Amino acid sequence: MPNNEDHFYSNLPIHKIPLHQLLIQNRLFEKVVASWFVIITDIKHSTVAVNSGQHENVNLIATGSIVAVLNIAFKANISVPFFFGGDGATFIVPPSIVEDVMKSLLKYKDNTLRNFNLDLRTGIMPVEEIYKQGYALNICRFSSAETFSIPIVLGDGLAYAEQIIKGENYQLAGHDTASDEIDLSGMQCRWDKIEPPENSDEVVTLIVIASEIEQQAIAFSKVIHHLDQIYGTPEKRQPISVSKLIFKTSFNNLGKEMKHRIGKIKFFELIKSWLINIYGYIYFRTERGKKYLKQLVEMSDTLVIDGRINTVITGTAQQRLILQTELNQLEKNDEILYALYVSGESIMSCYVRDLEDDHIHFVDGADGGYTQAAGILKQKIRNKLNAR
Repeated sequence: MPNNEDHFYSNLPIHKIPLHQLLIQNRLFEKVVASWFVIITDIKHSTVAVNSGQHENVNLIATGSIVAVLNIAFKANISVPFFFGGDGATFIVPPSIVEDVMKSLLKYKDNTLRNFNLDLRTGIMPVEEIYKQGYALNICRFSSAETFSIPIVLGDGLAYAEQIIKGENYQLAGHDTASDEIDLSGMQCRWDKIEPPENSDEVVTLIVIASEIEQQAIAFSKVIHHLDQIYGTPEKRQPISVSKLIFKTSFNNLGKEMKHRIGKIKFFELIKSWLINIYGYIYFRTERGKKYLKQLVEMSDTLVIDGRINTVITGTAQQRLILQTELNQLEKNDEILYALYVSGESIMSCYVRDLEDDHIHFVDGADGGYTQAAGILKQKIRNKLNAR
């Protein structure tokens, strides 16, 4: 039964001041309650999978883990912060649903290995343990649009949890894997690769970490300010635009979505999905359909701040070169490390609970943008450590 701590996240105020200002307002961030848990999913050897052409499967598996958790949270009337990472996701969840979440994710892990031969690492760490080890985990809610807010996390707590969970010695114990069927309802991948909007010619997937945790907020504020100055408002650098959306209708694409969602292809379910897709063409020409598409753009998850900056943006090559000059200077000053990956398209997977106003869309650069950028960043970190 939910208690007050269950609603810790939903009770946080939503801040609408410019993000570069919010990041340096320490008083607007709250410590995550110690009774909650950090849960991380991550596909092992995702770079190999992406480079072998499995980038769509990698993205969909990451999306599926989010859908599984959000459906459990929704039934419990609890809001949980989550962070999409291209090849996995991070969640901060209260104790009242943690067992259900872990059961579902471990079942999902089994299905993913069986159906796609991809190993979804799944791990958990109490927030209390993060604090005991001397790490910080501070959170607030931010919105730059009327209908959509995101969690912003500062501190090194999630990075510590990730380091332990991804470590060779990590053992997950004490969780029952016997679960009913996973609820992945609402999971969709109905859109083809999406070209940049008019007046843009590339999609940039960017990851930034701070060199010193004490200066993290200031460093991130500078990066966001550079993005605003060079690319304009978040709306102007949004890689998704209604005019570039192309609906997938092939049985092959629908079958792939179904295999992710229910673990197998059912013929009559496939026909039903195909008919719904055909209806989609008509629906998107109605006033309600046009409103949905407008909201889809607004509710696309293109910025994640989870102790790192992870963002997918669009613009011109000239804008990117200016950005790289600024980021190179911050890197030279030992304020940040960054990596970016440039592609000609973005890809989007979706969680649609309600066409009216309850849907979220997860965006990555084509060809595994986040995974590719993460690989470049890891090499930079190794080079920096070796240079000491």
